[in-house]
Amino acid sequence: MTELAPDFELANVGPGPDPCSLGALAADNEFVVLLFQRDFYCTNCRKQVQAVKERYDEFEARDAVVASVLPEERDRAAEWQERYDLPYPLLADPDAIASDAYDQPVRFGILGKFSDFLGRMPEAVVVDTRGNEPTVAWSYAGSSTFDRPAIDDLLAELERLREAGTTATDDA
Repeated sequence: MTELAPDFELANVGPGPDPCSLGALAADNEFVVLLFQRDFYCTNCRKQVQAVKERYDEFEARDAVVASVLPEERDRAAEWQERYDLPYPLLADPDAIASDAYDQPVRFGILGKFSDFLGRMPEAVVVDTRGNEPTVAWSYAGSSTFDRPAIDDLLAELERLREAGTTATDDA
């Protein structure tokens, strides 16, 4: 069974609408790639957003928009945007609303829930927006700060989904 993608509305400090919702991201793209980050200080998260920036045209060529979700306040997320000048939305999710809705993995039980630094792990989600309702087409839940899909893996998954055609939720 296909899982519907939860909608959200978060502050956006990067390009695109502010506030930004899944619906707004889906409006002009066949796919939305959500990159759920660990926290502001995570060096692997910082490397990931910069690597996506360097190859963002490859995502656009696959009719995909990337949005990075940082579990921080707007001002903190804005520091990343000032430093990295990302060409895609950078969403502030200080209350982990979207992160929780997409089941971003958290280690160490209640302690991990209390502290993003201790518990939150990276996650990547591809939302297919070609059907009547956006659906989660693919996800990757990291088990450590290093465990995240490579850019080539994300692009290959987008290609696979494009080649597979429209989603099962289409009325066609």
